[in-house]
Amino acid sequence: MIYRKIGNSDHPEHKDLQLSVVTFGAWAAGGWMWGGTERSEAVKAIQESYHAGVTSIDTAPVYGQGLSEEIVGEAIRDIPRDKVQILTKYGMRWDLKKGDLAMHSKDNAGNNIDIYKYAGKESIIKECEDSLKRLGTDYIDLYQIHWHDKTTPIEETMGAVSELIKQGKIRYAGVCNYSADLMREASKYINLVSDQVPYSMVKRDIEKDTIPYCLEHEKAILAYSPLERGLLTGKMKPGYKFGADDHRASLYFYKDENLKLVNEFLDKIKPIAEEKNATLGQLVLRWTVEQPGITIALVGARDAKQALQNAAAMDIDLSTEEINLITEHLNKLELVK
Repeated sequence: MIYRKIGNSDHPEHKDLQLSVVTFGAWAAGGWMWGGTERSEAVKAIQESYHAGVTSIDTAPVYGQGLSEEIVGEAIRDIPRDKVQILTKYGMRWDLKKGDLAMHSKDNAGNNIDIYKYAGKESIIKECEDSLKRLGTDYIDLYQIHWHDKTTPIEETMGAVSELIKQGKIRYAGVCNYSADLMREASKYINLVSDQVPYSMVKRDIEKDTIPYCLEHEKAILAYSPLERGLLTGKMKPGYKFGADDHRASLYFYKDENLKLVNEFLDKIKPIAEEKNATLGQLVLRWTVEQPGITIALVGARDAKQALQNAAAMDIDLSTEEINLITEHLNKLELVK
């Protein structure tokens, strides 16, 4: 496994924040929007990942309305706390009708719920306490706002996080889904070390503004959905059937015509994967973390087998020529929106 320092995470009282380049993404572990999950399998997947060198785990309260954090807490219970890095989030409330309505959804029991983007001071303090309890720990390594809350001044939000840092309940502050402009504003009030944003071979819009800003200001980029939620594994073919509550069914990436185009691209780079005795998914992950500005890749796994495959992606060596060849093929891929 490869480990990278996260942004300008220098602190006089504790060590820099180093994350495994493959970080376990625990969204699917919470079951929410992914068609359910088996708790024991999720726990085992996290533990097997850890033994394969994946020491970092990203979760959030809203993933399964607390379930994902509970699963992470159970999985790391017997691991020395300083050997694992916990990343979680705040600012998405399903139990408080306040802030900016984000979406209508369902909980794991199938009940209708509304989810709000809200990052007021008192709410953040409560969310942090709740997360610490679910995770079974007394501090969080990286605390990230999940989405920008238009109803709360950024100064108030970051001020609350600064207090939590002073109290030792969190180590470092990050953001998710922030543009360069939002990061610039938030950085007036706190030292941000990272931005967690979607990035994959077929979703590269952050290369225009966000990546240049982060490179210039020493901010890490935590890329989520690097396999575009399964699209880039080569396992999805035209006619693929999603479960009734699987959110991917409504996204343009998964239209039959785009599945055809993506698979044609993957066929072109498949010889590189085969030469290295790797899966397409592993090759895609390795290419992703070699892109300028991309610090780590967040990758989910439903079971231990998937988790170990993801971890092994860092065992692949890609030459500059191979990276460039993959990129050349990729630049010719145009999906239909």
